[in-house]
Amino acid sequence: MNAIRLYGLLLLLLLLLFNNGASQAIIKTLPGYSGDLPFKLETGYIGVGENEEVQLFYYFIQSESKPSMDPLLLWMTGGPGCSGVVGFFYDIGPCTFDVENFDGSLPSIILNPYSWTKVANIIFIDAPVGTGFSYANTSQGYFSSDIKSAKDIFTFLRKWLLNHPMFIKNRLYIAGESYGGKLAPMVAMEILQGNEARLQPQMSFQGYIIGNGLTDSNIDFNARIPYAHRMALISDEYFELAKINCEGKYYNHDPNNLQCTYALQRIQECLSHINQVQILDPKCGNRAPKPDGLGWDQTFSKENSIDHLVLPTAEGECHDQDYVVSDDWANDQTVQEALHIRKGTITRWTTCYDGISYKQNVESVLEYHKILIKKGYHVLVFNGDHDMAAPYMGPLKWIRILNLTIADNWRPWLVNGQVAGYTEKYKKNDFDLTFATVKGAGHTASRYKPKECLTMLHRWLSRRPL
Repeated sequence: MNAIRLYGLLLLLLLLLFNNGASQAIIKTLPGYSGDLPFKLETGYIGVGENEEVQLFYYFIQSESKPSMDPLLLWMTGGPGCSGVVGFFYDIGPCTFDVENFDGSLPSIILNPYSWTKVANIIFIDAPVGTGFSYANTSQGYFSSDIKSAKDIFTFLRKWLLNHPMFIKNRLYIAGESYGGKLAPMVAMEILQGNEARLQPQMSFQGYIIGNGLTDSNIDFNARIPYAHRMALISDEYFELAKINCEGKYYNHDPNNLQCTYALQRIQECLSHINQVQILDPKCGNRAPKPDGLGWDQTFSKENSIDHLVLPTAEGECHDQDYVVSDDWANDQTVQEALHIRKGTITRWTTCYDGISYKQNVESVLEYHKILIKKGYHVLVFNGDHDMAAPYMGPLKWIRILNLTIADNWRPWLVNGQVAGYTEKYKKNDFDLTFATVKGAGHTASRYKPKECLTMLHRWLSRRPL
């Protein structure tokens, strides 16, 4: 028996062993879209955990270019607790909602000409359990954490590839945005260890992507006040007052340090009217998903909140309101039937569910990055430069801690002859890391600058300089 045939039989055996609890369906039409979808969409569940009590839901879109040759991306949204719908409809996916003409009925769907599916196959996952349409068969199954979620997502990916053997050889990248940025290197580590242990299937893992992501709470969140000062949101006097009295430690600062508390109160008064996730947008209230993992309350308290004093603004200016549309769409019975959602598994669907039972038990993933540096992976870290919730100054600091060599100095990167942001490239042996800002973008960079972000991804995947 030759090696190829033996490998095929082994994969078939693994598929039979792992296929319990898995289901998948090809979706040709979606309520809200006129006609057949011009891309191949698949949805399904894959069981993970003990006795597969956790059922993780996913959306898979084949590349609109060359599916058999283009890379495979696993996209993890933030929160924790935000559905893959955020990535699918609001960020990098093949379509979006016609928010402008939404009248409260079933939302209309329009195509996104700058979808990342133009150059890659993408899996959008509802994780951790309790997010989106993912559910557990037992009450105990709903408990999750950083470590457990990373392991569950790795198990999910193993089983998904066994169910889709035609994609096993495709270059694989793990991508995480916001809180998902913390999970990206954790899942990457699970893949590395699985490949080294010769677990099947052997994944063609190439690297990972972090977009406006969390890496180390102390580094990322302590960057907020220097960022606000750099963006002229607070005065030199207030910044120096906080810098001296807080000793650079603004996040989870000592409440007994009255001088630090006083300085932060002055700063909070300056920033309370600012939209955290896009400082150029108006602050429209509390309709946008509030990711639990971004620790804003540990930097600034909710006391003296002025949300109730915010005056109404023109609807078109309030991106916060757009997420209402996905709630209306995903809770529609015809939509759930079209997506092949298992009846009775969820009650009320929400874009970002802040009630999940989740323990954030890994504060920093710097050690994961340090181990992964020893391998020949490729990493892309990008940040919208108008995001104050997870400012670009955080990654610049933790990247320097990794002690990499600068291979390409700070410079602008261009799209159609215009500056789309700034980039710097780092190397260590066969490992390389590309950092990029996206000029004018907020926390979900592709939402604000879709053309630029697709161009960035395409160049990076093609191993070309940005």
